[in-house]
Amino acid sequence: MNPTALMIMLLSLAIGTTMTLMSHHWLLAWIGLEINTLAIIPLMTKTPHPRAIEAATKYFLTQASASALILFSATMNAWKTGEWSITLLSDPYTITLSMALMMKLGLAPLHFWLPEVIQGIPLSTGLILSTWQKIAPMTLLLQISHLTDLKLLITMGLTSILIGGWGGINQTQLRKVMAFSSIGHLGWMVLILKFNPQLTLFNFLLYITMTAAMFFSLMSISSTKISEISSSWPKSPILVTTMMLVLLSLAGLPPLTGFSPKLLIILELAKQNTLLLASVTMLTSLLALFFYLRLTYVMILTLPPHIPPSSTHWRTTKNSPLTATMTTLALLIFPLSPTFLLII
Repeated sequence: MNPTALMIMLLSLAIGTTMTLMSHHWLLAWIGLEINTLAIIPLMTKTPHPRAIEAATKYFLTQASASALILFSATMNAWKTGEWSITLLSDPYTITLSMALMMKLGLAPLHFWLPEVIQGIPLSTGLILSTWQKIAPMTLLLQISHLTDLKLLITMGLTSILIGGWGGINQTQLRKVMAFSSIGHLGWMVLILKFNPQLTLFNFLLYITMTAAMFFSLMSISSTKISEISSSWPKSPILVTTMMLVLLSLAGLPPLTGFSPKLLIILELAKQNTLLLASVTMLTSLLALFFYLRLTYVMILTLPPHIPPSSTHWRTTKNSPLTATMTTLALLIFPLSPTFLLII
């Protein structure tokens, strides 16, 4: 892609997200979401491949449907209340707006577009779609969290955790694995949204950090399949080792960064006297733990001396400082969690 066009698209993404973050008016927030949607489509189709065109079409139709629902619901709400304020919603339209925002995020059962779209686009665009594109809808969802129906959030959260674990078990494509990982992590955030929005924000920030670290690592070794990861050790042993740890962090194993939000969410659910919900959440998350451990097991099998010297690739992988920084954050933030919570 032309560097000038790429800069314009990235700048449009930044402007769209910033506009939504700064707005307290549904119309301005909707405009920001639309700018975001339109800006990422050229990035999806920068490689002229039928899969990329199909992914961009699916993404556009899904996001356009969600945006139309947001605009229609906000207009009807303004007609009823006389206000366009984001935090002033009447009862019937709170559910429709929440569902539209969850559709933009890719929460189950409105998740069907997300794995297919991420599978058809490059890793760099998948990184943007999994992290930056979720900031604006998540911010709006946080602002209306006190008005959203608790049963809806719990149902969507548990369904997303279940689908995120179940869908990723038999995948061989790493981009689809990351898509189902995203669905599962968003389920944890939505589950606690009504009880503690600050904890949802904390979980969201750590999710962006860990997902970005994983995507940067995959981009460094140019791997999109599990079979390609299995031969990456000779090229970059340190990077493959840190990738294994990032996967365990995404799984939520202590003492890595990913353990922190899961521990705090379970403690918060226990404080709210919802022990059954906490137990079901932990049991459904075991599915996700299984496929993270499966990926890690595939990497361990390729460590010396399991690979013959004849299959060694005599080349190295250049690691960028950004990859090193994100990986460090994705592994070592756990001791600093109380400090970050106080700041939030």
